[in-house]
Amino acid sequence: MDDIQDGVQIGENKFIRKATVLSHLKTYNLYYEGQNLQLRHREEEGELIIEGLLNIFWGLRRPIRLQMQDDHERIRPPPSSTSWHSGCNLDSQGSPNSTDGQQTTAQSPPTVEVTPPDSKPENNGVKEEQTEEDSSAQLLRTKSDAGVLRRGQRRSPSDQRKIRRNRFSINGHFYNHKTAVFTPALGSVTNVRINSCMTTPQVLRVLLNKFKIENSPDDFALYLVHASGERVKLKRSDYPLLLRVMQGPCEQVCKVFLMEEDLGEEVTYDVAQYIKFEMPVLQSFITKLKEEEDREVQKLRKRYTYLRCVIEKQLRCLPEGATCM
Repeated sequence: MDDIQDGVQIGENKFIRKATVLSHLKTYNLYYEGQNLQLRHREEEGELIIEGLLNIFWGLRRPIRLQMQDDHERIRPPPSSTSWHSGCNLDSQGSPNSTDGQQTTAQSPPTVEVTPPDSKPENNGVKEEQTEEDSSAQLLRTKSDAGVLRRGQRRSPSDQRKIRRNRFSINGHFYNHKTAVFTPALGSVTNVRINSCMTTPQVLRVLLNKFKIENSPDDFALYLVHASGERVKLKRSDYPLLLRVMQGPCEQVCKVFLMEEDLGEEVTYDVAQYIKFEMPVLQSFITKLKEEEDREVQKLRKRYTYLRCVIEKQLRCLPEGATCM
């Protein structure tokens, strides 16, 4: 009971002492000293929380599908009483934007006068109307810029539209109508920012949302792939970041791979010892195992043949009228 209270849960009914986790975390951060893969930790109500970037390698065999660009999405306004949409209001000049009677810069056109120089003759009615429309349009653009500046962003509206369209790329691959369905390069790496409280399905969801992948998280699974060839599938109740820390920081020894749920296959350590051998070597192993199996079979046959002879001999030695007790 004390181990559970003082331990850190890494899976279903799996706990490790907090001191052991902190020791592995220290080694992990020393390995990645000066890099963005270092992890931070804190304690909240006695619970150890680790957060940072986790490298995940692509191991998919089937293609994935990216979602369409979210051109219809709007930039979310900041959580304040003043929204940047109020600065982009295109209603009539007489409509107020606030209830306290104060008007923002969006309603300042009446205070701005556009007058021609005294030396030029007066324009005709057509040109006057055109001038009023041009100045009004310019003022409307000024209102939009003022509204954006009020949010505290320094990007121009065109840059904001580019940000809305752009996604994180998978090895440089952005969404394209012709190549929306593709397979990431085998063994290529990406990373996601997670914490130690996130289970395997939650990490999968974060990864798919990062690249706007249309496939369901249930179609994928995470595997720990060791250099020896051993492959362990993470359960739905496991915590990938903690398991990564406990496996050590060196990715030459162990990597986290994303694979298909139905195509991935676990490989035990005993089987993994023979994976890297060439086929002729494996065939020789099979031959030797077959020979050893035949020798064991012959030994068993000889043993039971001898026992049968002994029993039959004892039965013949018994008198005819004798009965077994």
